[in-house]
Amino acid sequence: MVKLNKIYTKTGDDGTTGLVRGPRRSKADLRVEAFGTVDEANSCIGLARLHTASTPRLDRVLARVQNDLFDLGSDLATPGADAEGAPPSLRILPAQAEWLEQQIDTYNEPLAPLTSFVLPGGSPLAAALHVARTVTRRAERLVVDLAEREPDTSRAVQVYLNRLSDLLFVLARVANANGEGDVLWTPGKFRGDNGNG
Repeated sequence: MVKLNKIYTKTGDDGTTGLVRGPRRSKADLRVEAFGTVDEANSCIGLARLHTASTPRLDRVLARVQNDLFDLGSDLATPGADAEGAPPSLRILPAQAEWLEQQIDTYNEPLAPLTSFVLPGGSPLAAALHVARTVTRRAERLVVDLAEREPDTSRAVQVYLNRLSDLLFVLARVANANGEGDVLWTPGKFRGDNGNG
């Protein structure tokens, strides 16, 4: 169990941070940037949950995702393989991404097929989920970059973030289906209107 009694330690005042194991790293390090962006995505999901009062089932999905993202952050903060005989590190599991796939299939099935790309927006919940989706995509890009530089980075992390951004897209569509509907892109709609749109 994690026990945090003191919020500030002053150990990061020199611009470094500690991982679960290994030497301290710069706060600008790619691994630190990756798990920091996962934390940012988690915060965006927490903000989106403020708009789920009328959709408790969706709120439960997002609550589970938030917990999974802490698992994922722990995975990223624990580089390298476990030492022989050491307790196993907390790692994201393929089953967690498979659960996301099940949620995508369940929530996407009743939605109308798309006829164009979706513009982020619509209801407050949908807009917040789109923000969370794009931050998740940024986290995924950082993890891909990290995996190219540090091949021991868990592939399951990459897969989870990829599926999560898909789920957040589908849930944003669900949120809009309960209201005004998706905001669709109309290619070239305002070209040539001289700003009088």
